[in-house]
Amino acid sequence: MSRTIRTLILALAVGAVLAPAAHASPQQTSIMMDDDLLLYRGDDVAARALAQMKKLGVDTVRVTVLWSVVAENARLSAADIKRLKLKGKFKSAARRQARQFKGKDPGTYPERNWDRYDNLVRSAANNGIRVYFNLTGPGPSWAHEKAPKKFRSLRKTWKPKLGAFKEFSQAVGRRYDGTYKDENGEKDTIPRVSFWSLWNEPNQAGWLSPQWERINGRMVAASPARYRKLHQFGYKGLRASGHNTNRDIILMGETAPLGSSRKTEKSPMRPARFLRELGCLGSNGRTYKGKSAKIRDCNDFERRGSLKANGYAHHPYTKNLPPRVRDKHSDSLTMANINELGTLLDRVSAKTRGGIPTDLKLFMTEFGYETKPPDPFSGVSLLDQAKFNTIGEYQAFQNPRILSQAQFLLRDVPPLRKHTKNTKAYWFTYQSGLFHLSGTEKPAASAYALPFLAFDSKQTDPATGGAVFGIWGQLRLLANDVAANATIQWRPKDATSPWRAVGEPIPINPMGYFQATVVAPGPPPYEWRSAIVLPDGTVAAASRGTTGD
Repeated sequence: MSRTIRTLILALAVGAVLAPAAHASPQQTSIMMDDDLLLYRGDDVAARALAQMKKLGVDTVRVTVLWSVVAENARLSAADIKRLKLKGKFKSAARRQARQFKGKDPGTYPERNWDRYDNLVRSAANNGIRVYFNLTGPGPSWAHEKAPKKFRSLRKTWKPKLGAFKEFSQAVGRRYDGTYKDENGEKDTIPRVSFWSLWNEPNQAGWLSPQWERINGRMVAASPARYRKLHQFGYKGLRASGHNTNRDIILMGETAPLGSSRKTEKSPMRPARFLRELGCLGSNGRTYKGKSAKIRDCNDFERRGSLKANGYAHHPYTKNLPPRVRDKHSDSLTMANINELGTLLDRVSAKTRGGIPTDLKLFMTEFGYETKPPDPFSGVSLLDQAKFNTIGEYQAFQNPRILSQAQFLLRDVPPLRKHTKNTKAYWFTYQSGLFHLSGTEKPAASAYALPFLAFDSKQTDPATGGAVFGIWGQLRLLANDVAANATIQWRPKDATSPWRAVGEPIPINPMGYFQATVVAPGPPPYEWRSAIVLPDGTVAAASRGTTGD
């Protein structure tokens, strides 16, 4: 995986000119996330989804380990028992469970609460897929401070308790340390998980609140300080269970790309502002001092040390905008301006003297486009989804600090059938899958397995006069570290002419990526594609054709 691949010789264009990176990212891993299929539809559905992901070339699955799910019924109070109307043996069992519960001990949680995660880890291992656990709230009611009445809508995410989150992280870390024996089934040892992140989208009130809080008569950014502590305590829990940045990947961040300029308890915070506040920096980039520092708990670094992480996770969605079109606000961080994320992290790290780790690698851990259809109200066309996903992949590849790109959803999520059909409420779920709910593949499915782009350099070959193109792509569906070549094929754009090979086959790097320059053998219009060609000349697989414009 350490082998580098040469960069494009020419400045390449996809509508606008994109300059090639001085050193691209040869180790970029492919992450996919689909909690609905992997966790909540049963083990058989999860196994089929993993097998399908493997065929597409997925390296890693990101899985949300929801605190509230793992701790469900782990510590019912007398009021809970009364509310649930538990009687007889069920009441006794609930009381017994509450008495024996210890937050840091996985053996004291209800056994069945672990099953979906245990079985997924096993199934993923059998498919040769790595599991990446995102430990996050919302937690159980007893793990949060009580929200004021006027903010009861935020009660599930309001000020999670730090010590409780540390214990939860320790429990999950212990269960998946590679030595823990399952209490159920065959009582076998559960495979180790060595890829982690702590909390999800802390700059969104749906995951962490309040985002802003009134202190001494003014609204102050609250979620960055709370998240700072959550990461510190969560890491302590992982470390206590045998996980650390020396032997595991442990990410911070998981930030959402967009936000609001409003300053309310519910208002989402844009990620650049969130990061500055995380490092106790104002909008002017200067470190907070005195009272301004005190109300933001800026002594966290002195009291508990720097944040321990070896990567920063981000969700660079652009909503319905193409991946090269940035959001209007400078504090938004989408795929279009993702290179600014590393620059900002370095600046905050320097200002905090390493309180935010230096030279953090970047991991894109959620990305995708919803499609219209099936959603009649929002999304991009099916063809644009395939195109935008591929361009986003290339943008990530260009940045040497980015070590992953992600696809959010294998299959579309069912609509909310409790609402009137074909209303916005009905289509509130995510439709960013590579496959429709029926299982029919979208164009994005084949584009995911074999991403491919052809860029017109706007130059001509001196010898032939043919247009010079830059070629980039990946044979993702092949296993990593397989020695193989990509064949570049060309044809006039008339849908009847046969494809013909152009140039020599291009070797792929250990993650399946390739890039080169080729010359069009004929006049426009024409199409390009990449293909896997067997020794007998048979095309085993081919990418979608592209004109490069």
